[in-house]
Amino acid sequence: MQVYKSLMRKLVVTIGVLVCLGLYSCSDITDHKTLFFAHSLPITHPVHKGILAMKEALNEKSGGKLQIKVFPDGQLGTEREVLELLQIGSVAMTKVSAAAMSSFAPEYRVLGVPYLFRDSEHMFNVLEGKVGQELLEGGSEYLLRGLCFYDAGSRSFYTLDGFIKTPEDLKGKKIRVMNDQMAVNMVNDLGGSATPMAYGELYTALQQRVVDGAENNVPSFVTSNHYEVCKFYTLDEHSMVPDVVVVGTKFWDTLSDTEKGWLQDAAVESVKKQKVYWKENVEEGMKVLKEANVEIYYPDKTPFVEKTKPILEELIKDPKMKKIIDQINNQ
Repeated sequence: MQVYKSLMRKLVVTIGVLVCLGLYSCSDITDHKTLFFAHSLPITHPVHKGILAMKEALNEKSGGKLQIKVFPDGQLGTEREVLELLQIGSVAMTKVSAAAMSSFAPEYRVLGVPYLFRDSEHMFNVLEGKVGQELLEGGSEYLLRGLCFYDAGSRSFYTLDGFIKTPEDLKGKKIRVMNDQMAVNMVNDLGGSATPMAYGELYTALQQRVVDGAENNVPSFVTSNHYEVCKFYTLDEHSMVPDVVVVGTKFWDTLSDTEKGWLQDAAVESVKKQKVYWKENVEEGMKVLKEANVEIYYPDKTPFVEKTKPILEELIKDPKMKKIIDQINNQ
């Protein structure tokens, strides 16, 4: 069954690529260029709304000469698969978690360190400053240029049975994580059993108790409908991993300086709106959770911070990573 699913996914992605290539060729005979933007989130998600704001801004700034066509809901594949499509030039743009980017551009690993940021204000001061710009531009070495960061809130644990009041409560529990080594290490260091799994498979896995819980932000917890089966949400806020808007350099290099300016400005402009959408969605999401009788718990974060320190200690053994983390801590 798994082999069948894998083959079907590859077939769907291949068809998607062919469609995109066909659409690209069509754009050559019109008076505008169409940028194909693929991502894995549903259209109700605040990040998708941010992408639509970027689409609108680009259309306005370019006078319709540059247009974005969005493929949401993982239509063209997983985050990793779409990043690979960007690298070969089949798709122009995507939005992925910084954790997914770290598999391609190692410096992004820094952003997954548990309890790295003091709060969201500190995070965006970093992301919209020198450190953030260097990370975005550094991805070009791997054919993936970052344009901006989107708010993805803080990630916390949600479970089928009981709160995670202390790290000890994770013992014996299988917790779904992203396919990211730092996320795996974090859950394992806290005492749980990290279980990497595709996001689209998680609802069924929770229903069938293949896993005991997962971790994510409020909007994703709600839009995925995972709250229907997980009634315990522990807001330990163990990480603030932002999303990244990425353009493949193969497509980027086909643009004129003017076109690059339009695209970059539209991306930056959309960040302001996306933050508002995110805040509103979190507030709405908390109301949905309350009405669905999901119980919320705010734990003492101190033992969680202590248990996850080995991740930071291991990372700073790399001089390059230590330099970035020192810059973050000093901001």
